[in-house]
Amino acid sequence: MYLAPRGTIDILPEDQPYWLHLYDQIRRVVALYDYQRIDVPAFEETALYVRGVGEGTDIVDKEMYNFTDKGGREIALRPEFTAGIVRAYLEHGMRTLPQPVKLYSTGPIFRYERVQAGRYRQHTQFDIEVLGSLDPAVDLDVMSVAWQLYSELGFRGLAFQLNSTGCPACRPAYIRELVAYYEPRRGQVCEDCRRRLERNPLRVLDCKVPTCQPIIAGAPHITDHLCPECAAHFEALRGYLDALERPYTLNHRLVRGLDYYTKTVFEVWAQGIGAQNAICGGGRYDGLAQELGGPPTPGIGFGSGMERIVLLMKEEGIAVPGAPAPQVVLVYHGQEAKTRCVQLITDLRAQGVRAALGFDDRSFRAQLRNANRLGAAYALILGEDELATGQVVLQNMLDEAPKEMVAQSDVARLLAQRLDVGAPCRP
Repeated sequence: MYLAPRGTIDILPEDQPYWLHLYDQIRRVVALYDYQRIDVPAFEETALYVRGVGEGTDIVDKEMYNFTDKGGREIALRPEFTAGIVRAYLEHGMRTLPQPVKLYSTGPIFRYERVQAGRYRQHTQFDIEVLGSLDPAVDLDVMSVAWQLYSELGFRGLAFQLNSTGCPACRPAYIRELVAYYEPRRGQVCEDCRRRLERNPLRVLDCKVPTCQPIIAGAPHITDHLCPECAAHFEALRGYLDALERPYTLNHRLVRGLDYYTKTVFEVWAQGIGAQNAICGGGRYDGLAQELGGPPTPGIGFGSGMERIVLLMKEEGIAVPGAPAPQVVLVYHGQEAKTRCVQLITDLRAQGVRAALGFDDRSFRAQLRNANRLGAAYALILGEDELATGQVVLQNMLDEAPKEMVAQSDVARLLAQRLDVGAPCRP
């Protein structure tokens, strides 16, 4: 028997209400903030991610699914959204639009990483990107999308983790100081940290190995080495957060895992969700467009794994609307009545009524029990007598109102009015 590949999951019908609710909330919140949807391919040239995400990152070195296609091209499955969205922004001339351009997307990303709860090798990500503005208020706008979404989903005790990673003007001097601090301590840190010191020094601050923690605690802080521009940007953002009374913690270890980040980096944490408090993370990437061959274009965004959000919603006992039940169940006796029910259910659905029909020619009583089980508001009953008179029995399943006799030609319109389903569907 075949099984789902390791690191993937099936989203079964009983979980779909969580996903539908999450998608509904995402659409509602991004509309409030005037973000437009964009969809980019699930695979790109491998070089896009190598150049954009950066050599020496765990994603490029360890986690990308890359292959040579039948045309000899080096292709990689999408490990994150940002590089592809910036590529689309440049390719389609979106810099000629009013700036900033505010975009969002949802879809699968692929990383060959250690499988754990809420973290999969194929998972679905909600992604926000804003391109074309250096204003710290844009940073706040992006962070506020995350804040409002998680607040309205029902997460408690939200707070930001915040840092600045500087820019090409001030970061090199800090990196030299960081490496100088680590050099006499090389023998005390893990092998990954020794490798990162050579290729991506900032990533040593994000190490989770216990033996590295005392070394990280004594490391110099990048916020003490910011140039005037980066310091002013960070101070303005903090001023906006203070004005909104949004709680945040300065986290000098927060650097994120990708090379393209500059200035602001952040995570959103929530209470009660275990050791991994972060439910999303992102930051500013002002040099990425230029790195991909375009003109200088500032940008900022975040990504959030949707499987993890759903898992946390369940663990926190956050209720979501259930799947909609059929409003009408058609009950029949005899083949001729069943054929007529097939016609009537088509009419009902054309009017926008959610309707169900029993299969396998079950008994009349079993069909009524099924209508009760499904929670239908009405049962529409058709047998030989009703066929002869051109009528149908309408039984209210939610109260003890007497049964009604309704003309078959009128029943779809009548039920659509009673159930207030709105405009009929187009044929």
